[in-house]
Amino acid sequence: MSVNSIRNLLELAVKYKPEKIGLIHGSETFTYTQLVNRVDQIAHYLTTIGLSKGSRVGIYSNKSSSQVIAILALLSTEYVFVPITRLLKSEQVKHIIEDCNISCIITDKAKIENIKAIDFKGKIISYEASDESDVSFEEIYKCYTADISCDINGHDNAAITYSFGSTGNPKGIVIDHRAFIDGARIVSNYLDIKSSDVISGILSFNLDYGLNQIFTSLYKKATLVIHKFVLPADFFSHLINDKITVLPLMPIHITQMFDEDPHRIPQAEHFKNLRTVTSSGGNITPLMVKNITTHFPDAKFYSMHGLTEAFRSAYLDPSQIHIRPNSIGKAIPDVQLYIINEEGEACKPREVGELIHRGACIYKGFWNAPEETAQRFKSISILDKVRKPEGQLTDEIVIASGDYVYADEEGYIYFVSRQDDMIKTQGYRVSPHEIESVVYNNIEVITECAVFSIPNPDIEEEIVMVYGGKNELGRNEILFELKKHLPNYMLPEQIVYRKSMPLKSLHEKQIDKEVLRKEFLG
Repeated sequence: MSVNSIRNLLELAVKYKPEKIGLIHGSETFTYTQLVNRVDQIAHYLTTIGLSKGSRVGIYSNKSSSQVIAILALLSTEYVFVPITRLLKSEQVKHIIEDCNISCIITDKAKIENIKAIDFKGKIISYEASDESDVSFEEIYKCYTADISCDINGHDNAAITYSFGSTGNPKGIVIDHRAFIDGARIVSNYLDIKSSDVISGILSFNLDYGLNQIFTSLYKKATLVIHKFVLPADFFSHLINDKITVLPLMPIHITQMFDEDPHRIPQAEHFKNLRTVTSSGGNITPLMVKNITTHFPDAKFYSMHGLTEAFRSAYLDPSQIHIRPNSIGKAIPDVQLYIINEEGEACKPREVGELIHRGACIYKGFWNAPEETAQRFKSISILDKVRKPEGQLTDEIVIASGDYVYADEEGYIYFVSRQDDMIKTQGYRVSPHEIESVVYNNIEVITECAVFSIPNPDIEEEIVMVYGGKNELGRNEILFELKKHLPNYMLPEQIVYRKSMPLKSLHEKQIDKEVLRKEFLG
């Protein structure tokens, strides 16, 4: 069987491992046979509701086994699945529905009220029986068979994902089945995922990193265990009791799990099953590396870097995590990364330029947003000065990431800044990321740090640093440490402590510097 879609992965899993446990959530356990039967019943119903090929169907719910079944059912049809983050408010949900013209929503009881509040006119399918929905999974399981047939191509649209910040409405990014398959194949390769692995499902299934856990589990016929991170104690129990071997995290999880009385963290011997830990979606600090390697000494720790427009670009081999912890590593398999300057020429070692992504995992573009698509999705001709054009073919698409990076003499890549994030002060160009890295590397008590600029006519821009931690430090104490590592022009003019930070993303927990900047501008 050729593998063109996520549906093919599911079919192969049930063909070769029919009685293998594929999905666990609390007391619910599904073999691959049981899982595909549930998926097919929902998919069968979805094909009867009269939607045309490519119609968008939203999933707006809490994380559960039913949500995974809904995702796989939609990906077994010719529809496009649109994940809607459970934390979004009614007006944000309304934006997504209107932006991509969603005609059907799958939800749980907790979210139906929000859908009703925006006067949604389409079909509502709920997991549990409800007077507010048109039909429920419970009813579908009683009335519909598991007989379906589907003909899905790799280039067919599979999903449109949205990531909300604190301001403005986002654009959806369109992902085809091939990109999802590439992601599962490549991650399974470099992480050496095995059928015997038990993968933790603590990530949200609303963005590609979390979705990849589902698809990688299918690809290798492994077991996925759903868990919602609330308290560190419950999380550690999940790792121990569920015998987790592969743990995907975001930096915020690492901070939360170890922001605990060290005496309450189980001894390392309890985590003997854990062999792989991954992190993506933010900066890794030395304290995070220390905590992971101290408490999970038998696990390899992979730091990874992805793009909005491509699932994954780079990863740092675990053998390098203590040698160069600030590096984002090198290209993942089946991807080539280039660093070019403003003239389109290859950057020399340690020369900063834009990261260009070529090869696998590239998405299709932004939904109904041609300007944004044109800004990032470029002809391969932008690389003509660094590679010889092959047969004068220039119709291949590459991603001009907007990430400014440099590579060292051994080819390891280091993130410097986003395209519009650089600070100009006293005639110098300053990277906020560089200042933040010095803070994280040398002032352990600081757990959150945001560096940005505000206008200052005397020096162009003034550097501001806002930080968080368990307690406030004296300004001079911070400056004393920064002066050991930074030239004077890179020292912040203003240093402010905050007990909590505004967040840019509901998924990745990134600090929203624009909100902070507006506060300083009055």
